[in-house]
Amino acid sequence: MTASPDDGDLVEQTPKIAVPDDVADAVRTLIRWAGDNPDREGLLDTPQRVARAWKEYARGYGEDPGVHLHRTFEEVGGYDEIVLLKDIPFQSHCEHHMAPIIGKAAIAYLPRDRVVGISKLARVLHGFARRLQIQERLTAEVADCIWEHLHPHGVAVVIEASHACMSARGVNTPGVMMTTSRIMGCFRDDQRSRREVFGLMGY
Repeated sequence: MTASPDDGDLVEQTPKIAVPDDVADAVRTLIRWAGDNPDREGLLDTPQRVARAWKEYARGYGEDPGVHLHRTFEEVGGYDEIVLLKDIPFQSHCEHHMAPIIGKAAIAYLPRDRVVGISKLARVLHGFARRLQIQERLTAEVADCIWEHLHPHGVAVVIEASHACMSARGVNTPGVMMTTSRIMGCFRDDQRSRREVFGLMGY
């Protein structure tokens, strides 16, 4: 099939979801309360855009991140060392101000008898991040999910992130990174294993 000049972008567009009136009205109220006019030209479509954006930001509520860890592989050629995926970028929103949290994560585990596809670790992170969050809980949820579904010898999760609720308001201090960690199993109980995994992560 040959595209005609009028076909434009051949990428299939995702149908726009319908925005309930009360949701759009809530955004209009917020715009008005902030000091602007929701009826001016530049803001006419903003309530629908904001509503659809938040449906996307919070799509983690519609999934179970643990599903990504159901398929595992036992044929690992005798490999019994640490599996680490680091510098995984993510975005979330804080539950206190609904402001962006932007950062990266390092996720490691020591397999017992099976491994999971590495992209699944990132999917677990994104599944929990795409909800209203605090960084401490996000770190714990990712680690607990891997521990529960893979039953490894150990799990270590370290997250570094900047918080717009601190950089763009309140104390107005940009450039500050918050670091949280959760370690379980051998990484918690054995000092040598802990040093090894943190060394691989670069800490």
